[in-house]
Amino acid sequence: MNLQSSPDPSRIMQVGMGFWASKVLLSATWFDLFTNLASGKLSAGQIKEKLDLKTTDRHIYDWLDALVSLGFLQREGIYDNAFYSNAPDTDLFLDKNKPSYIGGILQMSNNRIYNIWSNLENGLKTGKPQNEAGSGNMELFHVLYEDPQKLQEFMDAMSGIQSGNFMALTNKFNFDNYRTLADIGGADAWLSIQVCLKHPNIQCVNFDLAPVGPLATAKIARFNLQDRIKHQTGDFMNDGIPSAEVITMGNILHGLDEELKQKLINKIYDKLPSNGVFIAIENIIDNDRRQNAFGLMMSLNMLLENGDGFDYTFDDFQRWTNQAGFKKVEIMPLTGPCSAAIAYK
Repeated sequence: MNLQSSPDPSRIMQVGMGFWASKVLLSATWFDLFTNLASGKLSAGQIKEKLDLKTTDRHIYDWLDALVSLGFLQREGIYDNAFYSNAPDTDLFLDKNKPSYIGGILQMSNNRIYNIWSNLENGLKTGKPQNEAGSGNMELFHVLYEDPQKLQEFMDAMSGIQSGNFMALTNKFNFDNYRTLADIGGADAWLSIQVCLKHPNIQCVNFDLAPVGPLATAKIARFNLQDRIKHQTGDFMNDGIPSAEVITMGNILHGLDEELKQKLINKIYDKLPSNGVFIAIENIIDNDRRQNAFGLMMSLNMLLENGDGFDYTFDDFQRWTNQAGFKKVEIMPLTGPCSAAIAYK
């Protein structure tokens, strides 16, 4: 018998109990552990005191050593003689004081998404969203944005999850060929800021709902880009959208059902000049639907957050943009599972 080809339950257990590892990391982010360790190594006792943890020393060791075993912390010594420090990745990406911080999405995962995903069975059974609003097609945001704390958390999450993708896009796509850009559903203007920092001759409009305005305006001012980025208030489904040579959307289309996706793409086509470009930045699923596991799970997240919303393949994107009238499409890999789907008018 060839033991190497025998069935192995280890992957089943790893994935089935994967929420254990997830929660270990999410809790460390929630406690700002990595930010506290950014200034230097600490013992378990010092960490326990700094974070005001009341559990036993043994369970503090278990928690910290689990983070070591997962590759998020480094350790010298053991037990009472141990000192913990950040691994390179967590030091760069999970220290709140660094501009590279991406922990916002993990904070939102811990505070909202973790609980919403516990209702996946009900979402699959009913086809209904499991979010706070109980409604789909992006209606969640009208409820979410009523709470300033949740609004800020969402802005931080979107900036965190998209930072690498936005930077990759500004490096790979030649925005210098265009004079104007409108980012639809642009949140706190992070994409417009990245484009303007890299490309000095483009003017941008950040378009989003009214509660986002003060956050976007403040962030634009932090980078001294008030003369190049304007925030415009509006609802992209119900209001007119700005005209520009380039219209971008990051993680927007996937929140809508197919009919509304097509309606929005048609609206964008009508607003673009003859040489205009539409760029959708999302976790585009591979056409064979076998490789981009994150994109497929993000699509399930859209079921839970938006009911009929779903992530899509590049073939889907090409079909919708062709129907709207676009002449050419291409896909541009960004970071990890994310790509830019690009349509040329």
